[in-house]
Amino acid sequence: MLDKLKLWWHFDAEQERSSADNPLTPLGPEQRRDALPLLTLAFGWGFLVTGLFVGGALGAGVNFWPDLVYASFLGNFANFIIGALVGYIGYKTACNSGLLYRFVYGGIGAYLPVLFLALLLIGWQGIVVGAFGFAWAQDFESPTFYLVALLAGLLFTATTYFGVRGLELVSMPSVIILILVGLYAAIINIDQAGGWNAFLALSAANASKAPISQMQAINLVIGSWIAGAIVMAEYARFAKKLWVALAIPFIVLIIAQWFLQIIGSMGGIVAGTHDFTTYMRLQGFFIGGLGLIGMSMALWTTGDANLYLPVIQTSSVLKRPQRVMTVICGLLGTLLGLGIYQHFIDWINLLASLVPPLIGPVIADYYIVNKRRFNAERIDDLPRWNPAAFIAYIAGAGSTFIEQDWMVPSLAGLAVSILAYLVVYYGAAIVGITMGHARLNQLDAAQSDSETANPE
Repeated sequence: MLDKLKLWWHFDAEQERSSADNPLTPLGPEQRRDALPLLTLAFGWGFLVTGLFVGGALGAGVNFWPDLVYASFLGNFANFIIGALVGYIGYKTACNSGLLYRFVYGGIGAYLPVLFLALLLIGWQGIVVGAFGFAWAQDFESPTFYLVALLAGLLFTATTYFGVRGLELVSMPSVIILILVGLYAAIINIDQAGGWNAFLALSAANASKAPISQMQAINLVIGSWIAGAIVMAEYARFAKKLWVALAIPFIVLIIAQWFLQIIGSMGGIVAGTHDFTTYMRLQGFFIGGLGLIGMSMALWTTGDANLYLPVIQTSSVLKRPQRVMTVICGLLGTLLGLGIYQHFIDWINLLASLVPPLIGPVIADYYIVNKRRFNAERIDDLPRWNPAAFIAYIAGAGSTFIEQDWMVPSLAGLAVSILAYLVVYYGAAIVGITMGHARLNQLDAAQSDSETANPE
């Protein structure tokens, strides 16, 4: 038994590199995936019930038309732009986020953004676990809640154990069911409100009680998916074509999340809850069961997709087998799920403040400093630290706590981190101070163009 455990824990770099997910190096052409499985996965990943949560929160404080619809679109569009920028880098380099952070933060410096982001994503995984338990128990204190939440966390861990292929199998059934159930839930809410005009009047009345500003609403939407946007490389790196790499964030954010936020807001306005299992139970056994199945399938996809992200990153940086990190991250998320779901709005606000500045130095370094070149062949020769990246992150994260009515804190933090990185990097170069980060396109101009990692 002990020998089997040691074998399971043992890190075999060659085996990890040759796996379908390959967390250690840029993907080879044979490890890229066809368009249909990736787009199917994008739909499944995008239909995370995060959208329902956020929609319910928006419905409680924002007038549905036009304010809520506009705020939802603008927030998702901002995340799409960020996701497309990051996804393009992943597509061109065939690298996951852990590798990209090594290019910019340094070989040792990458530990900080990767582990920090992994902890945040594991916390989000806990929220999904808790949401699964609540969908079945309708409370947070009964033995049913704890039992179902634990079983859900173990289910997510077991299916994520099989990597991206396992995610593809779960994604499409959940999407079909959730779309049908979501549309039916929208019909129920409008009907119970007394029709469309009565629904709009009810929305205006609710929003006036505890109003949320447009900037707060946009920031809430951005915070709900910014962690997904900045790790878009995890999935875009598998694309064989550029249009597929860009279609992934478009499907996830402009189609799926916008749809779910609208559905969730309708539930929040009429029924007082984003969780459609609550009010669909009142429609009878069959409709209630349909809602429960739809929510369960959606949460299953959500749990798997969320867990996959920290697993790949920590496996890449900590040099542990992907299967080992799946179990560790999955169990941590399961334990967190027993108490964190009740605080998901606070968690989203935390993500909105602290996550966007992490990717700012990567965007600045790739697109401006290195002119869209990362030399994947020289990744082991990178400096251990890049102080410019850390200074930029601190400046960006700190700026999000300066409250101004005219700005969206999460976007301000991203912009500040990008500008700070460029100022520090080029300022140091002007005065002749090395920041411990060599320009990759100067290492070997013949090899540095990331087209070498691109099969096209």
